[in-house]
Amino acid sequence: MKVLSLVLITCIFVVSSFGQDITGQWHGALKIQGVHLPLVFNVTQTESGYTATMDSPNQGAFGIPVTSTHFENNVLKISITNASITYEGTLGDGKLITGTFTQAGKSFPMNLSREEIKEVEANRPQEPKKPFPYRSEDVIFENKQAEILLAGTLTMPEQEGIYPAVVLISGSGPQNRDEELMGHKPFLVLSDYLTRNGIAVLRFDDRGTAASTGDFSSATLVDFAADVASAVQYLQSRPEIDKSKIGLIGHSEGGIIAPMVAGNSQDIDFIVLLAGTGIRGDKLLLAQQELIGKAAGIGPTQLEESAILNRGIFDIVLKDQGTEEMKGEMINYMAQAFRNIPPANLPSGLTEDKFVNDQMAKMKELSSPGMQYFIRYDPAPALEKVSCPVLALNGEKDLQVPPKENLEAIKAGLAKGGNTNVTTMELPGLNHLFQEAETGAPSEYEEIEQTFSPKAMEVILEWIKGQVE
Repeated sequence: MKVLSLVLITCIFVVSSFGQDITGQWHGALKIQGVHLPLVFNVTQTESGYTATMDSPNQGAFGIPVTSTHFENNVLKISITNASITYEGTLGDGKLITGTFTQAGKSFPMNLSREEIKEVEANRPQEPKKPFPYRSEDVIFENKQAEILLAGTLTMPEQEGIYPAVVLISGSGPQNRDEELMGHKPFLVLSDYLTRNGIAVLRFDDRGTAASTGDFSSATLVDFAADVASAVQYLQSRPEIDKSKIGLIGHSEGGIIAPMVAGNSQDIDFIVLLAGTGIRGDKLLLAQQELIGKAAGIGPTQLEESAILNRGIFDIVLKDQGTEEMKGEMINYMAQAFRNIPPANLPSGLTEDKFVNDQMAKMKELSSPGMQYFIRYDPAPALEKVSCPVLALNGEKDLQVPPKENLEAIKAGLAKGGNTNVTTMELPGLNHLFQEAETGAPSEYEEIEQTFSPKAMEVILEWIKGQVE
């Protein structure tokens, strides 16, 4: 599901002061929402002090200039004003700087060392290894309307026969066929489990991702639904697949796409919604931001202020106006927001122009067609058109798609359309990825060794068996 995340933005860097030798490469790694983001500071000496650049290798950004840095009494202070970033650390024995990275008021411990940060392979005990006890075939199929090729993997039981099948639909963001994120491969684990139990599974790379062609950045939910419909057509062409027993399993945003496809096709026998949504996109994001903010320890006053600001931003997007008109209205909105801040609460040196520019940079994601469509999209009309059996599951500790309001909205939409073959379940102790979790916070995703709760997979399998046997 979509989350407006912390983004490092390119800026400018100058250094002054003296002490121990600070020149050379300094390696560190941020841990944000369960993701490790390596950073490198490259420091060189000049006649007036030092200059430096920053690299963010995982983001493909190298030689980023930065704004100002002081190095005095073995304390390194870095300020990257355009991104509201500061770093302060103390140089110890010349090999380690112990410090804190701060962006937009949020602080994260980050130490710097001379040695390159090596990623440690996470323990993922559920991840299947070859050889598999079933057939696994890399396939390519076409979305003829979009003129793109989608690459995926079709797994089928080893024995010859005709099998029921499902198409897996990934969540938001460019995802590969395994829905790989936070060191986990949920779709690999789920497809392995289902195929071992007699269900054929097609999972594929999102358009413009991995081995699939096309442009992800300009695509909306409608485009992704067309890709899924093409996947169904491909399954229908396979002699090993029972054409009357093809279903869809959508996770997160995929749980929005599945009803869009099923409501417009007689070829879908059933759908499974894993953390699917039943409320409009802007309402979902506001609820999500509140829950994740609480889990991160943000106070109620700051959460309410953030909600008011974001609600105003989403209201502008909901107007469905042109990009330039929307941008202009957002600039005016941010300028007014700055004027409403009590002067005593303003950081020293923060001007209206700087505040507006910083906020607009953070909202760059809102300019994408996909995000705008998502914010405006109400799943209810699509749910009303779904006539096939539906299983909707949410984790009790899901902070990205709150379970109660979304399951109720899904049930209401299906009921309004006359669909009574509906099962909804809130699974105890599970998060958005259907892992057994402590709090449900995204920061836990990577730390949890489990990729997909066996109990959740058993619920999915038994329900599908009830539809196809």
